[in-house]
Amino acid sequence: MGLEVLEALDSARTQWYHVTAIVIAGMGFFTDAYDLFCISTVSKLLGRLYYFDPSSLKPGKLPLKINNFVTGTALVGTLAGQLVFGWLGDKLGRKKVYGVTLLIMVTCAICSGLSFGSTSKSVMTSLCFFRFWLGFGIGGDYPLSATIMSEYANKRTRGAFIAAVFAMQGVGIIFAGLMSMLLSAIFMSNFHAPTYEENRVLSTQREADFLWRIVLMIGAVPAMLTYYWRMKMPETGRYTAIIEGNAKQAAADMARVLDIEIQAQQDKIADFKAANDYPLMSNEFFQRHGRHLIGTMSTWFLLDIAFYSQNLTQKDIFPVMGLIPKEPKMNAIQEVYQTSRAMFVIALLGTFPGYWFTVFFIERLGRFKIQLIGFFMMSFFMFIIGAEYNYVKAHKNVFALLYGLTFFFANFGPNSTTFVLPAELFPTRVRSTCHALSAASGKAGAMVGVFGIQSLTVDNEVGQIRKAMLLLAVTNLVGFFCTFLVTETKGRSLEEISGEDGGDSEFTATPPVGRVSMTRQRSEETM
Repeated sequence: MGLEVLEALDSARTQWYHVTAIVIAGMGFFTDAYDLFCISTVSKLLGRLYYFDPSSLKPGKLPLKINNFVTGTALVGTLAGQLVFGWLGDKLGRKKVYGVTLLIMVTCAICSGLSFGSTSKSVMTSLCFFRFWLGFGIGGDYPLSATIMSEYANKRTRGAFIAAVFAMQGVGIIFAGLMSMLLSAIFMSNFHAPTYEENRVLSTQREADFLWRIVLMIGAVPAMLTYYWRMKMPETGRYTAIIEGNAKQAAADMARVLDIEIQAQQDKIADFKAANDYPLMSNEFFQRHGRHLIGTMSTWFLLDIAFYSQNLTQKDIFPVMGLIPKEPKMNAIQEVYQTSRAMFVIALLGTFPGYWFTVFFIERLGRFKIQLIGFFMMSFFMFIIGAEYNYVKAHKNVFALLYGLTFFFANFGPNSTTFVLPAELFPTRVRSTCHALSAASGKAGAMVGVFGIQSLTVDNEVGQIRKAMLLLAVTNLVGFFCTFLVTETKGRSLEEISGEDGGDSEFTATPPVGRVSMTRQRSEETM
């Protein structure tokens, strides 16, 4: 039961508009990654500024609970935003809510930098409030960007296109480290100060209070630059045809942006909708897609425990491993510079290449193999770091290599594929919602990393860091086995994968006789 507008999208040659859509959607992920990860570069500075104790031998540090809330509230907001905007994307349309996410990100990124107060508690409360709503906007970008890109792409390059959108997260992580490094270098050259050992009071420059605010507010710039182009994008042809039932408009929209001729076939729309008119919370959905939804949710949950633990605890691990000086041997802005530089190098050499390896190889190796390899290699390298921690600690180049490889295989692996698969496995009617459920499960895992794993590393204790690495190794191994709940999707149309075309395939279970007869009855009633 094929529709020409869908077949035309699947067979369309790669065109300039595909590249434009990747950039428009990808800039959202660039902003998302910058906003979520730049906090790691300045969180220790916040401790020096607002929790200074002149009697302590070490610089001020955010108390554990406050540190977890500062770094974790954006993730809580992201989880909420994913669920809300994912549902709205299916109910109202992808385009109608796509620009709202950017407006929230711009507003809250600026307000995060304007978190003022007369006490440290009021500043941190204000910061956490705005970062929650910043995360809410970021969360909406996950299901909407993935769904829009999957529904625009042709079936030959769909995985690479979705992965390319997500790869902009790697660019955002690099940019977070780079901007923090450049800004702190500028501040260092203009505002000199002794180390904490030399002078506890003067080691924290007053001007440093501007530094962290500027770093956070820069996240608003790329979102502002992208807003106009998002508003110019038409609704996806699949949503317009299948959900709104307007094949004529879908054909016109797609013909305009993709330079292809499409027949509307309005008469086939009613039959197509009748054959796929089942809600998310139904036995039919769970018979056909339940295993896949459990698979995408569980793998993303397990992946983000490790991925966010790695990214948000780098600042604690680097001094222990000797990659940057100990805190008392630096002033406040020097610590931001050293932490940012180490994060930038790890991201550039380990994180960034992994994303683009996925883009180049996902249509050759497939999603399933890449995810299995990534989970296994992450578990392997983290186990070595944890099991041989004393040796690795004494050889910082070995540690940097192993730690960088865990980032590489996270991104040439499950961090990319857990984003791609939910955008392909589920029917158009619930695609955005199912992606949102999977992504929200991931952010629940990220919160386990922030509020659980990070508590093991925040005090820089060697034994606790070793324990964290071993726990993450086990987590990744469980993710390896949960991958078998999903299936390969490369080279197939979205309707073939989800069973929306009316055919049975390896992707969907053969429907029960009762359901088939009910579907036929509905179809006959509409004719």
